[in-house]
Amino acid sequence: MSPASPIRWVPSLYFVQGLQFFVVMLIAGLMFKNMGVDNATIARWTGLLGLAWALKPLWSPLIELVASKKRVVVVAQFTGAAGLGLLALALQAPAWFALSMAVFFVLAYASATHDIACDGLYMAELDAKQQAAYAGWQGAFFNASKFLTLGGLLVLAGWLERTQGVMNAWSLIFVGLALLLAALAAWNAKVLPPAVGTPPARAELWANFIEVVADFLKKPGIGVAFLFIILFRFAEGQVQTIGPLFLIEGRAQGGLGLSTEQVGAIYGTAGTAAFLVGSILGGYFTAALGLKRAMPTLIVAMMVPNAVFFGLAQALPTDLWAISAAITLEMGGYGFGFVGMILYIMQVVAPGRFTTAHYALGSGVMQLGFIFSKTLSGDIEQALGYGPFFGWTVLAGLPVLGLWFWVRRRVPTPPTAPLGAGA
Repeated sequence: MSPASPIRWVPSLYFVQGLQFFVVMLIAGLMFKNMGVDNATIARWTGLLGLAWALKPLWSPLIELVASKKRVVVVAQFTGAAGLGLLALALQAPAWFALSMAVFFVLAYASATHDIACDGLYMAELDAKQQAAYAGWQGAFFNASKFLTLGGLLVLAGWLERTQGVMNAWSLIFVGLALLLAALAAWNAKVLPPAVGTPPARAELWANFIEVVADFLKKPGIGVAFLFIILFRFAEGQVQTIGPLFLIEGRAQGGLGLSTEQVGAIYGTAGTAAFLVGSILGGYFTAALGLKRAMPTLIVAMMVPNAVFFGLAQALPTDLWAISAAITLEMGGYGFGFVGMILYIMQVVAPGRFTTAHYALGSGVMQLGFIFSKTLSGDIEQALGYGPFFGWTVLAGLPVLGLWFWVRRRVPTPPTAPLGAGA
């Protein structure tokens, strides 16, 4: 096997990308819940952390000025490892919340910067055929990190919480993650291709960046497209933030009272698998019908999580198998429907002179919509309570369905195969 073979570095590269993202965007909220932080504070601060991935297109031109993408990737990974170690120490300090949030912000922006360089290295080192061939490995190992964080990691954290206490448990978790990330960073420092190129001139790069943004904002109907993207994720951001907290919340406070281990077992196994299967089926469904015909069904699928959590909040079941089945349905619907937003940006918002850059900008708008709803979700839940809150999210998912019949005019219709054409 050649030292430069992509199979040596693509899996570890994208496993790290996912690991850093899921620690910040998923694990942080669940950890804070177990430490007694209220839902509004969790939603507000973890929402702000997510801005790193929404705003990363703004400093992506700076990464282009660095000759070696490998150097950026490795430095960002070692920064992440150091940050996880500092997080373990911060949780032992009296001002643990403020200190841990400061470290999480460093982790978030290091991770977002890593994403830029990571994807740039992948595209620079692999030709179009190789990019397609290794896309499956890329996605598989990104999602493998989700199995680790939401599955094994939460189960281990739950066991340690019982034996070591909450603060000590999570300090031990972050020490372990720091060692894992440092080992992966050392491996990537050894096996990543150098990816050294001649960076563009600074003046030329910024002129191109301004031109890309100006062309993006001049697209016909871009304002309505922005509104559609934000509304598409408006209910989702609220449910995906508060739903896991509701599962852990004690029954006296209106939650289901599950342990950290139980939540990890459900989301890390059946939940993640259902999301992947739903995503694959959503892709085939849309390919068969075309985006214009498939989108109403995809939007309805995005409402399934809202309805599932509303039902759970009303019934408050105690049977773990019933709860697991409900979460499996929720994640399957989420995966199936989310395909619609990816393809909408890809087929409607991105095409033009700067397709790749405009896809990145459209994805940034999508993330901003998610962060907006995520940040508000905790205050809304505390004002309403779990049952009415999840009822509100059902209603919050409806406006995008009505807006679709306005924006669907700009969706390109796939070409019709001529009569008699063979397979």
